[in-house]
Amino acid sequence: MSEPVRPVLDLDQSASSAVYEPGPAPAEGDGGKAGRFWSARRVPAGLVALVVLGGAGLLLYDIAAVRADRPAMHWRRVFAADLAKWRLDELGVLAVAVAAMAVGVCLIVIAVTPGLRALLPMRRDVASVRAGLDREAAALVLRDRAMEISGVQSARVRMGRKKVSVRAQSHFRELDDVRADLDTALGIGIQELGLARPPALTVHVGRPPAKKR
Repeated sequence: MSEPVRPVLDLDQSASSAVYEPGPAPAEGDGGKAGRFWSARRVPAGLVALVVLGGAGLLLYDIAAVRADRPAMHWRRVFAADLAKWRLDELGVLAVAVAAMAVGVCLIVIAVTPGLRALLPMRRDVASVRAGLDREAAALVLRDRAMEISGVQSARVRMGRKKVSVRAQSHFRELDDVRADLDTALGIGIQELGLARPPALTVHVGRPPAKKR
């Protein structure tokens, strides 16, 4: 007897995935290099300014009072007496020093890093214009592109600064064919976003979980 003919739709494959490096960065326009956006960091700067202003004002008032032949504030006398008793190897002194160092390191990191990681810089075609694209908005655009592919039932897109991760589920068609269509559509979609540094693309296509009876 001849072997039975297999159906046209072969759903035996459970997953198909691939990773692609980012394409060549587009040439810079007349606007120059597009760098990352820097956060104003108003809250940390405001808090530090308030602490410094309050401490400096309190110390200046106390020094002026002493110069005017008035006794120093009670808290400063107590603090000076306690400092004279403490030793550098005591646990409390070390804990305060470590805490102060940690705060200082955090402030330095905040000062030298751009921040605004959710905002992706776009190409600068005009020197006077800087544009950015929100990562969630970019992910939504690519998700809509993925949902337009035949056979895609659902899609999730995670947009990073260097990589785009796409996980889709297909309820019909060969998974390799669906993934190939996703590669093409999303690759074009990434280029059309106009980002200064196009991210790499990772595509994974699988079957939806079987429904329990």
